[in-house]
Amino acid sequence: QMELLKKLLADKIRSLRRTNLVQSKSFSELLESAINKYQNRALTTAQIIAELVSLAKVMRDTEGREVKLGLSQAEIAFYDAVVQNDSAVLEMGDDVLKSISRDLVKTVRESTSIDWNLKESVRAAMRSKVRRLLAKYDYPPDKEDKAVELVLEQAELMANES
Repeated sequence: QMELLKKLLADKIRSLRRTNLVQSKSFSELLESAINKYQNRALTTAQIIAELVSLAKVMRDTEGREVKLGLSQAEIAFYDAVVQNDSAVLEMGDDVLKSISRDLVKTVRESTSIDWNLKESVRAAMRSKVRRLLAKYDYPPDKEDKAVELVLEQAELMANES
C-alpha cells in the first residue's frame, strides 16, 4: 500500500515538474524526507502512510490555486518562483507579486526562441530582461539572484512545453 502511494505521488510530482519547477521541488523534498524517515525507522508503516496521504492532500489543495489567485498555470509557476523570497512577500504584497508573474510570462514568451537556452548570449539577454523587470517593481535584492535563476529555469520548462 505504501509503495503504491509513493509511486502515485512520485508520478504526480514528475508531471508537475514539467510545468512548475518550484512546486515540484518542494513536493519532491517532502516525499523524500518522509521516505527517509521511514527507511531510518523513525516512522512506522502506518505513520508513513498517514504522512503520504497528508502530502497527497496538500498536493491536491494546491491544484486550485490558479483560480484562487486569478493567475494562469504559467503565471502561477513564475509566482511560485518570486514568492520564494520572504522579504519580497512582506514588502511587496500579493498583488505586486501577481503583476510581476504576469509580466514575467509575457517577457519570457516574447523573448524565447528555438534553442534560446543553449545560446549563452540569448540566455544572458533573458537574464538581463528578468533583472530589469524585477528592478522595475523594486524586488528586494537580498534573494534576487535566486529568483532570477528560478525564473530562468521555469522559462526553460515553459519553452520546452511549447
